[in-house]
Amino acid sequence: MRDPHANPFPTSDVARHSIWEMLVPRDIDAFLAADWSMVSGDFVEDGFLAISGNHKPNPDDWSLAFPSLAAYRDEWLKQARDFQGQTYGEDPRQAIFATTTLEQIEVEGETALARKKFQGGIRKTDGSLDVMQWQTLYTCRLHEGRWKICGFTGYLPNPA
Repeated sequence: MRDPHANPFPTSDVARHSIWEMLVPRDIDAFLAADWSMVSGDFVEDGFLAISGNHKPNPDDWSLAFPSLAAYRDEWLKQARDFQGQTYGEDPRQAIFATTTLEQIEVEGETALARKKFQGGIRKTDGSLDVMQWQTLYTCRLHEGRWKICGFTGYLPNPA
């Protein structure tokens, strides 16, 4: 059984280990705290853009949802604050970790492609399930001495 809190990449694999730490525990903890300052340094602002797959398999249905880091930050904060307003019947942090996998990171020099997947959900106090079932492809690069996100294509169906 996989430990969802354990980084699957050894510390000797600096790129993959660092990217996993950025995209899994740091991202989850910042989202739960609705604290952008915890992750703001994880992005390359210049040239950042992100595409939303809108949970649709056909690329014709995708959109340039975040043409700038500021646009993504604003939506991220909105979603994080909305999440905080919900009541859950289980520990949300544990549930998010359990639904999250990031086991494939392709690294070529100073550029990387990370495949983060969500499969499952969080039980709400009313017994319903807040479904988490999508995937995101992050493009990262070594920038100013550390790995950072320069864009992504997210909210893709999982499985595709």
